[in-house]
Amino acid sequence: MSTPLTSDAVEAIKKHMNDDHAADALLIVRALGGKPDATAARTTDVDTEAIYFEADGEAIAVKWPTPIVERAQVRNEVVVLYQQACEILGVEPRGH
Repeated sequence: MSTPLTSDAVEAIKKHMNDDHAADALLIVRALGGKPDATAARTTDVDTEAIYFEADGEAIAVKWPTPIVERAQVRNEVVVLYQQACEILGVEPRGH
């Protein structure tokens, strides 16, 4: 079975998340990853079931709202997670 997320795609997603969306990752980890007191988060992996982070030395997996069937879907699902995290934490979401 082929995956929509090649190793090159995963590396690109991780780089983008870590370079451009570290604050968003931290909100997701705090609200949806069970680490409300996390001080930093880094995206470590992505697959069709979840996005993975390291937060304060601990591995965290956050399941996608919908399993990934194509690469383009990742961006939308990250935005959904971010919006859910903002709602849970009472943070005003910024435009993406």
